[in-house]
Amino acid sequence: MRGLAALVRDLAVRTPDSRERGVDLWRALAICLVVFGHWFVVAVTYRDGRLAGYNALDLLRWMDPVTWLFQVMPIFFLVGGYAAGASMASHRASGGDGVGWVLKRTDRLLRPATALFLVLPLVSLAAMAAGVNSQLVGHAAWLASIPLWFLLAYLVLMLLTPLLHALHRRAGLAVPGVMVLLVAIADLLRRGLHVPVVGLSTYLLAWMAIYQLGFCWRDGLLRLSTGKALAVVAGGLVALVGLTVVGPYPVAMVGHNTAPPTLALMTLAITQIALILALTPAANRWLRRTGPWRVVVAVNAVILTVFLWHMTAAAIAAALLYPTGVLRQPPPQSAAWVLWRAPWIAACVLALVVLVALFARIELRVTRLRSVERDLWRDGATVGGSVAVVAGLLLVAVAGPGYHGPTGLPWRGVLLYLCGAAVLRVARRRSAPASW
Repeated sequence: MRGLAALVRDLAVRTPDSRERGVDLWRALAICLVVFGHWFVVAVTYRDGRLAGYNALDLLRWMDPVTWLFQVMPIFFLVGGYAAGASMASHRASGGDGVGWVLKRTDRLLRPATALFLVLPLVSLAAMAAGVNSQLVGHAAWLASIPLWFLLAYLVLMLLTPLLHALHRRAGLAVPGVMVLLVAIADLLRRGLHVPVVGLSTYLLAWMAIYQLGFCWRDGLLRLSTGKALAVVAGGLVALVGLTVVGPYPVAMVGHNTAPPTLALMTLAITQIALILALTPAANRWLRRTGPWRVVVAVNAVILTVFLWHMTAAAIAAALLYPTGVLRQPPPQSAAWVLWRAPWIAACVLALVVLVALFARIELRVTRLRSVERDLWRDGATVGGSVAVVAGLLLVAVAGPGYHGPTGLPWRGVLLYLCGAAVLRVARRRSAPASW
């Protein structure tokens, strides 16, 4: 942690004046809201020696409008597109190719994820050997693997970025516009005409549209005055009310509006983007101050570690505090349940701090890749490794709660992911200096 503090000070001092600091703020804020939102809605029960849990949103209907504030995944995809667009433009300008960019950008993403894929099966095996109930092991492993849903979607977009950015350079704002239209058509076919399967396309189209808007923001295609941006926010809120309160979509932006993503979620995303455009100039001025900027740099330095391990922290807190009776279990509909969220979240924070201290150095390590000429072996290994990683993540993400063997996670998914990550590491080493 002392090394992290020194790194943060160095990064904060070396930040160029031209940097759009608001982008880093929105990324940090989005992940923090997701983490605290997940912790808040996790309802844990311990009865007759069995630890279980469920999503309190299924019972707390008064929280449906609150999800409009906490459903901030669109913001993360927006700033992800902004950062990817800036990185891709710089990489192309230096003579790099798309495969080289993919190898470079997936390095930081996959290193923390690989640690999770190695640690969870080992801990599950140890727990089973110690006689822990298999149902508890399976449920804890599933809880810890929940963040992999987001990682899967984000990784797919990152792998497609060379193609998506080329499409952006040709057509600009028309690209996300067409994608939003396709989401609306898919909604009509799925909800109105009951055409099966077609709705699955929006898992990719919706997030891809927001990612493309990040490219547009970076290239100045989303310029709006503060007044016009706030007008879009107001219009977006009116449209949201029309689509949900009056129209056929659920009010909650977690659940039916995200599985798969709907036109209502896209409307929320556009509203959030307009709000960000309105607030970013003031945020940039505020982040010129040393204190706030160092906090933002610190969060972004370990942001993947925080996100990937935050549900593991919840599993640890539940296993330690509920069987011992330290935390009570009032009914979720009661005021007492809401009040007991404070010590529960505090316990999750403490567990996460320990996990970040253990694993953050994996994310902080930097691999510098050199530009190389086209290499068919490197290109083929990158494609093959990426397919294996995505397939492994998909198998784990869709497995659901339950006992999946002594490794906790589905072993086929774990093996596919680790093999793919190993192939990508070898391909990366061919493009790296002698030392890691």
